[in-house]
Parts: sequence; C-alpha cells; structure tokens
Amino acid sequence: MHPSQVLFPGAQQPVSLPVCDHYAGSEKLMRKSMALQQELGPVFDITFDCEDGAAAGNEAAHAQLVAALVNSPDNLHGRIGARVHDVGNAHFEQDIAIICGQAARRLAFVMLPKAGGVNDVLHALESVNRTCLAAGRHALPLQVLIETHGALTDVWKIAALPQVESLSFGVMDFVSAHHGAIPATAMRSPGQFDHPLVRRAKLEIAAACHLHGKVASHNVTTDINDTTTVADDARRAAQEFGYTRMWSIHPGQIRPIVQAMSPSAEEADQAARILLKAAAVQWGPIEHLGNLHDRASYRYYWCILQRAHASGVALPTQAASWFADDASTTTTMQ
Repeated sequence: MHPSQVLFPGAQQPVSLPVCDHYAGSEKLMRKSMALQQELGPVFDITFDCEDGAAAGNEAAHAQLVAALVNSPDNLHGRIGARVHDVGNAHFEQDIAIICGQAARRLAFVMLPKAGGVNDVLHALESVNRTCLAAGRHALPLQVLIETHGALTDVWKIAALPQVESLSFGVMDFVSAHHGAIPATAMRSPGQFDHPLVRRAKLEIAAACHLHGKVASHNVTTDINDTTTVADDARRAAQEFGYTRMWSIHPGQIRPIVQAMSPSAEEADQAARILLKAAAVQWGPIEHLGNLHDRASYRYYWCILQRAHASGVALPTQAASWFADDASTTTTMQ
C-alpha cells in the first residue's frame, strides 16, 4: 500500500507544497520567473501579483495578463498562482472574474491578502468557487495572508477551512497595524524573530497550520542583495518556528530558500531507508540503527520525504516510485 494510505487512513492528507513561493508583479519579472521555473523544475511556486503589481488604472489589463500567462505553454508545471486584491477593494471581484474565469483550470491557487477575519475568507471563497465552477474547476485552493489583527484572532478558524491550503505571515503590514507600538526593526532580522508580539503571531500561525495539516509560509526577507540573510531567515523560520515554506521577492532569493528549507540529502536518505524497511514488514514496528520506529515516526519521515521530493532532492529508486504518479516532474536543484 502507498504510505499516505497507511499512515493517514480516513484522514485529510497534510498539504505538501514547494518550500519557496516566488512573487512577481511586472510582466518582465513574471516571464523571468517562469523561465527560471522551467530551468529548475517545480521546486518553487510562482505567485503573480495583482495587489502590488498592477499600476493604478491598469488593474483590468494586469489581470488579463496574469490569466494569459497562466494559460500559456510557458506555465510548464502548473505551479503558478495569483495574489488578487483584498475583498474590500473595488478590484477584487474583477480580479476573480478575469483570472479565475479565464484560467481556473491552470491556476494553482489564489492568494488572498489583508483578510480582516474568517468572514472575509468565506466571502472570497464564495466568489472564487462561483466563478471557478462556471469555468469547470472545483475547489481551487486558497492561500491566505495573515497580516491584520482580525485575521490573527481568527487564524484557527481560517486554517480549519478545507479549501485553505496555506497561511502566510505578512510581517510588514502586521507591524504597521500596531501604529508605531512595534519598532520598524521588527520588520527584518533579527528583530522579526525577537519581538514578543511578532514572535507570538508567527507561532500562532504555525500552530494553527499544523493542527489542520496546512502549510505555514514565512514572510519575505526585504534584503534582496544578501543571500546569506535570506538563507539564515529561512533556517530560523523552519527550525525555530515550524514554517515549511517562505516567500521570495527576488530571483536571487529562490535558491537560498529552497536549499535552506528543504530536507538535506542525508535526511531524505534516512527517511527513505526507514520507510522502505517499514513497507517491507507491512508497516509494523522496525529497528533502524539501534532505534525503534513505528507509525508515529513513519508519519514524520513520510512528511520529510514528501518535502524532499517537492524540493528536487534525489531519492532512492524504490522511494521515488511512491511519487511516480505526480502530475509534475521534479528535477534536482543545481
């Protein structure tokens, strides 16, 4: 039997997504990110940005561009989503009508910014589902930015919604929402990991995601010139706060994030060996290198293996066969 059937019987499978979500707003950067995804494989997602990417007065044309690029042959792996305007914005319904109406079948997800709480998310889902169903797509995944007091208050309810697959932390808007009570240094490292209110927000989001099997996505690193900083931020987000995905806002940030947040080759090999041993005894307890393992640890190692596969980490042939039916082909990062 497949590991997911054995280890999560009768339960909703935990969501597995590439560890990096790269944002692009202008046509030039959108096309550049698509070319890079073709080169590296689907080891990172792309989000085309309508909220900050569209020039004032050009919102409809920008949404048309997003739909056209999502539908184009250059969307080789089907791992491109779109960030629309927030539900209180006059352009929200227009974004949904154009992008979901024209590209629902090829769109990977919709990202909703500035939700004021769970009711805004439900409103967005109603609009997305109505438009997508008319276009022949059922249950398009929704990702939600948690960057307001109301969204953080409702974060457990938002994470519980079946169609929501990921929650992202918007540190800059969250800090700004405190009207100067949190210093600007908390928008970047090391302050973003040290300030108690920001730490609390990050931990609440991660905990809500893991309760409901969703993906916790970490905020951006604003320093676009120092790859060491972005790699350090990704490592801290993963190791100290339990985030398994992170935003990129510059092509130079993609590789450091993927490398920092992906399981190492050694971790992937250990996970594969343990799971292959387990499969050989019909998922009963095993001993590996002097340690006892059973289904509790198997679930952990299966999640590690899924992340490794999504990140392009090479797996032993037998373990790789568990992913043979994936719709997209993952290549190895260079």
